[in-house]
Amino acid sequence: MINKTYLATDPSIWTGRIDGDTYDVYRWHQKVEVIDWSEEDIPNLQEGETGIAILGFMCQEGVKRNGGRLGAVDGPYELRRASANLPVHFPESVKMIDLGNIQCYNEDLEEAQKDLGDAIAKILLKGYRPLVWGGGHEIAYGHYLGVKAFMDKVHPGKRLGIVNFDAHFDLREPNPLPTSGTPFYQMAQDQKAANASFNYLVLGIQKNSNTQKLYNTATELGVRYISGRRFSESDKVAATHKLSAFLDSVDYIYQTTCMDVFAAHFAPGVSASAYNGIEPNPIFMRLFKKIYKSGKVISSDIAELNPRFDIDKRTAKLAAALSFEIVKS
Repeated sequence: MINKTYLATDPSIWTGRIDGDTYDVYRWHQKVEVIDWSEEDIPNLQEGETGIAILGFMCQEGVKRNGGRLGAVDGPYELRRASANLPVHFPESVKMIDLGNIQCYNEDLEEAQKDLGDAIAKILLKGYRPLVWGGGHEIAYGHYLGVKAFMDKVHPGKRLGIVNFDAHFDLREPNPLPTSGTPFYQMAQDQKAANASFNYLVLGIQKNSNTQKLYNTATELGVRYISGRRFSESDKVAATHKLSAFLDSVDYIYQTTCMDVFAAHFAPGVSASAYNGIEPNPIFMRLFKKIYKSGKVISSDIAELNPRFDIDKRTAKLAAALSFEIVKS
């Protein structure tokens, strides 16, 4: 991984409280191994080991092209800081590595997405589960490129499902360039070109955040969605059934979370805040955990953390809490 878009992580960012040196009091900063990918390759997993590979996507070019608030480029480092003190609640046999960051160099979003895809494919081929921290939601298309390359090589013919927690469909057509609002439309076109199904489920959709054209596009592409108003006690059974049906219909899952799915008082630090987003309440957590309990998730990311607008680091802490659930699953 030696190219102009790569930036190694400064190991000093992984610091925090130390309660002792036995594994039962470990925190993430004591577990994470920082690797400079320009100098050494991903370590091989030993027999009986599994691995989580953290990768940052330091990019906001898609947000900029989309007219959003800038600042998400610093999301990966802020999320590292917020996650450093998380307690370890997974077996010692789980290896956790930080492979650094893919940057958007010279406003070349397309190159950054390609390099992110190459990195994701390499991580998956080594047997690790990627956890990618953004960055704008343009992260999704680059992430998909890597997952697709891996699937084509290792699991040809298997059905890939894409599960997105988001207030937006992000199904706009590039006009003419791709943005943070186009990644899932781009995926749909790539799947169509490969004569493969486009299996896309969005949870948390807000009607006042999407034009009628986007709803029409979603219908044309066979997109399934659960609106934000369905994250309620009265609708939780129906939402769970809809999610279950989607999970049953695919073989593997790429899961992405846009932090703007949450109401602004829970997640103020995003590129496009929403007063009426969903709450990170037990209903949300039930659905979120159900995805990972399926055992089908092979790669995950969290997008749109914008530290510039975060109040009391609420968004970073929430994103870290979601990362905690992903890693311990």
